[in-house]
Amino acid sequence: MSRVAIVGGGAAGMMAAIVCAENGNTVSLYEKNEKLGKKLFITGKGRCNVTNHCEVEELFQNVVGNPRFLYSAFYSFSNLDVIEFLEKRGLPLKTERGQRVFPQSDKSSDVIQIFQKEIKRLGVNVYLKTSVKEVLRENGSVTGLWLSNGKQIEADAVLIATGGLSYPSTGSTGDGYRFAKKMGHTITDLSPGLVPFEIKEPYVKELMGLSLKNIGVRIENSKKKTLYSGFGEMLFTHFGVSGPLIISASSHVTKELLKGELLLSIDLKPALTKEQLNARLLREFEENKNKQLHNIMGALLPAKMVPVIIKFMGLPEKKANEISKEERQHIVDCLKEFQLTIIGFRDYNEAIITRGGVSVKEVNPSTMESKLVKGLYFAGEVLDLDAHTGGFNLQIAWSTAFLAGKNLGKKERGNGIPNSY
Repeated sequence: MSRVAIVGGGAAGMMAAIVCAENGNTVSLYEKNEKLGKKLFITGKGRCNVTNHCEVEELFQNVVGNPRFLYSAFYSFSNLDVIEFLEKRGLPLKTERGQRVFPQSDKSSDVIQIFQKEIKRLGVNVYLKTSVKEVLRENGSVTGLWLSNGKQIEADAVLIATGGLSYPSTGSTGDGYRFAKKMGHTITDLSPGLVPFEIKEPYVKELMGLSLKNIGVRIENSKKKTLYSGFGEMLFTHFGVSGPLIISASSHVTKELLKGELLLSIDLKPALTKEQLNARLLREFEENKNKQLHNIMGALLPAKMVPVIIKFMGLPEKKANEISKEERQHIVDCLKEFQLTIIGFRDYNEAIITRGGVSVKEVNPSTMESKLVKGLYFAGEVLDLDAHTGGFNLQIAWSTAFLAGKNLGKKERGNGIPNSY
């Protein structure tokens, strides 16, 4: 039996505590907030998208940062294992669009309750409102924790599961990066991840609150290189654009955005080719010869979009029968490529996750133990791992925490595995 200290009572910390305690270890969980699972409570707009019900192989395809590192983690504790874990403990689940898995109650609090019950049943010592000042080590091995209240805690193994920097109001203030750095670990470049974009054009404010479904987007850099293309749903805000499609796109373009502005092209009619859309417009114009252009556009677009697209087209107000063939082609081009300029992204207060973190090259992918310090483990968002929206980031937390929890109490621990995980 080992004495294990877990720093952070979020998704990864709670899962690791349960797995580690089930293996007969004495587990102490330290959380600086007044309750466990504070960030978990707000995930999925308070509904908690616990995982994605896709094939296990698809999990890797949805990981943007370092998918190969997660091979052991995903196969040791897959999305199907997460579903079984929660349902066996009395939480009915449902699968929605995009294979997203939610509690049937639509309450994230029900997910947290399952973990709290298990933690209590297994006798995990939970210390709330307790901050950790430092992880202690001696001769290359972890020896315990130094708490902010001055107490020193002895431990055979320590798990850092402190999350990242996103939603700092939930306690994600980067403590784990500080602990890891002090232990000699590399922290890769950090930035807000899964985050909305800020747009240059002032007329975007006129579209605030408008949601567009089934549209296509493409994002290019100044050299016309396509950085991302996708299909789905987006939302206009007072500062720019958001919604599932934009949030997913951010995983692929934030680094490039730090170098300069990017071009966002929105295909408002992705189901139609330019030729088909031209034929549709011709039909509309012939049937409504004396109608003004903005009235005809109302049959093709949401009302809020019409004055903005007219501005974007730069065409004078005309009747349908006055529009030339060239002008009609220009309208087609504008509907297929409504262009906006991305000038930045929102900060950590609006980011779902943090990109970057503890370098996975310095962590054993089979155990989640540090290769630099014996008895030091990492799980969840503190690691340099990130994925698309849809339950994939929580799956990373569950899987890495499961592996860490399984190995935390083992007396025989080794560091040396090849760097090419």
